[in-house]
Amino acid sequence: MMAWAPSVPARAQPQLPPPGDTIVPDAEFEAALPKVGDDINAPLAPLQSFDTPAPPPPDPALSAPLPPLSTFDVTTPAEPIKAEAVESAAAVRYQVAVEGLKQVGLEGRFRSLSALDKGDGQAANGAVVTARAREDERLAATILHSEGYYDAVVTSSVEPAPNQPNRVTATISAVPGPRYAFGAIAITGPATVPPGIARDALKLKSGDPIIAADVEAAEANVRLRLPQQGYPFVEIGQRDVLLDPATHLGDYTLPVDPGARSSFGGFTTEGKLAFGADHVAVLSRFKRGDLYDSRKVDDLREAMVATGLFSSVAVEPVATGQPGPDGTELVDLRVVEQAGPPRTLAAQAGYATGQGFTLRGSWTHRNLFPPEGALIVAGVAGTQEQGATVTFRRSNAGKRDRTVNLALNASHQDYAAYEALTASLTGSISRQSTPIWQKVWTWSYGFELVTTDEKRSDPTRRRDDGTYFIAALPAQIGYDRSNNLLDPTHGFRLAARVSPEVSQRAHGAFDQYVRAQVDGSIYYPASDSLTIAGRVRLGSIVGAPRDSIAPSRRLYAGGGGSVRGYGYQELGPRDANNDPLGGRSLNEFALEARYRFGNYGIVPFIDAGQVYQSSTPKFRDLRFGAGIGGRLYTNFGPIRVDIATPLNPRKGDARFTAYVSIGQAF
Repeated sequence: MMAWAPSVPARAQPQLPPPGDTIVPDAEFEAALPKVGDDINAPLAPLQSFDTPAPPPPDPALSAPLPPLSTFDVTTPAEPIKAEAVESAAAVRYQVAVEGLKQVGLEGRFRSLSALDKGDGQAANGAVVTARAREDERLAATILHSEGYYDAVVTSSVEPAPNQPNRVTATISAVPGPRYAFGAIAITGPATVPPGIARDALKLKSGDPIIAADVEAAEANVRLRLPQQGYPFVEIGQRDVLLDPATHLGDYTLPVDPGARSSFGGFTTEGKLAFGADHVAVLSRFKRGDLYDSRKVDDLREAMVATGLFSSVAVEPVATGQPGPDGTELVDLRVVEQAGPPRTLAAQAGYATGQGFTLRGSWTHRNLFPPEGALIVAGVAGTQEQGATVTFRRSNAGKRDRTVNLALNASHQDYAAYEALTASLTGSISRQSTPIWQKVWTWSYGFELVTTDEKRSDPTRRRDDGTYFIAALPAQIGYDRSNNLLDPTHGFRLAARVSPEVSQRAHGAFDQYVRAQVDGSIYYPASDSLTIAGRVRLGSIVGAPRDSIAPSRRLYAGGGGSVRGYGYQELGPRDANNDPLGGRSLNEFALEARYRFGNYGIVPFIDAGQVYQSSTPKFRDLRFGAGIGGRLYTNFGPIRVDIATPLNPRKGDARFTAYVSIGQAF
């Protein structure tokens, strides 16, 4: 509701009646006045000359001594009166009647705010009921005025209910009267470039009813749009609405001073700094001399928040008085920083059949090498994987959203498919999405230098054992039109990855091959609470036979992020021990129905897939898995628990598999 009252024109003001006859003649009035001496400087008569009565003699009782406290009777009455009985005797029950608001569609709004309705039909006494009724009377009048019924009359009454002691009826009666509409609408003040920006932003039309919420929203839109089109210092004056009771129209006038038309200048920083003005300029999406746009200022602030380096940050324009291009004036942006704690400890635990339990932890200093140079030490401890990684990461490296990574890793993996001791040095330049800043286009390119010592448990596959030296140039690109990174409900995603690699086996052959993979997923909102999600994955390795490729670099399928119902890496060809061998191609498919109720969800699903020895997926001999999952939705993403079973298992496949992790399966 809007606390403003339109003015009424002079022609609508009530006229005073002509004066009547004189009640007391002037001569009689003057004769009754006391006479004043000619000397106005004469001293006043002494107070002693006034005839004042003598004071009464003192009351003897007041001067008598007080009786001792011991003479007072302070014993408790035999049957004290209970407070509950007094309150019960005085309690009043009431019912509420509302008249005149339903026909204008305002009774529901009134009752949601009504003091009488909030009292649940009971009050301590009749005075409280009357006070609530008067409060509701004012409330009803305010609501009617806010909806354009400026001639509304509201009354309240409280009357006893017939033959019902301590029961009353409180009635709020309203006569709305005619509804006023906008007449002429005008904005006054200096012109803008181009003309009419403020009027176009003021979404009010002549003939529409004068509704307070619409007026406030329209004025807020003016405050929003002008700074988006070059006017950062707009000032809006007090509106004037002149009502005409004869036509029931209101002429609306709004003074608007847009201020100087401005363009971007430079940056200044103050406060507890995480980085200086030079890096602020790297984060901005505008150049000096561009027309001022508050949306770009908001974007800059969001980019600074996304760095994770601030407990608070504010960006505001400051006039410089310096001329800019196209007749504008330059404005600097003052950035007030409050750097937050730069260090973070994080941990994550999960479980999956075939992988066992996994615990991951990390320590991060996000600004050890300013600006935005982070050092990350991470480790993984699991039943089948252990390792440590040290990473240097430079975010927004010379350009907004560009990240440089350099990582050194050592790990031990012991899966059914292989056991590997691996050391690697990897580097990349990328543009990636984060939970705070999800991007449409993402990409990365870089290098991998890997040395890995691998062996298999099957003695017939000893030719796979040995040490491999691998160099790769991986690159990937992604296109994301989903609405959420961890819990999408509509949209789609596409991603492609390619990695040319060379492999030198100790005392063995030199091989060249290319690993490639394409992923696609789609999310369809069948209803507000139900999302249908689907996924497809295709992969291939070309250029070398399977047995020349290190087991850890082959393609595998099965597990929580692949085909559920089967253990990790368990699909595809197997050796004499019934352990997976991996392959050179794969295909995977998944379909989910994600039903959410409050902070919980149920997800039935069906998956399919297979791994092949050839470099081309065959789309045959598919293995199907089905199951159901539970979701607990938190502010950092859903916690996922899936249980699945294979529909056409092979020998050695478990009857049930379970997966626990954070985020949806895809």
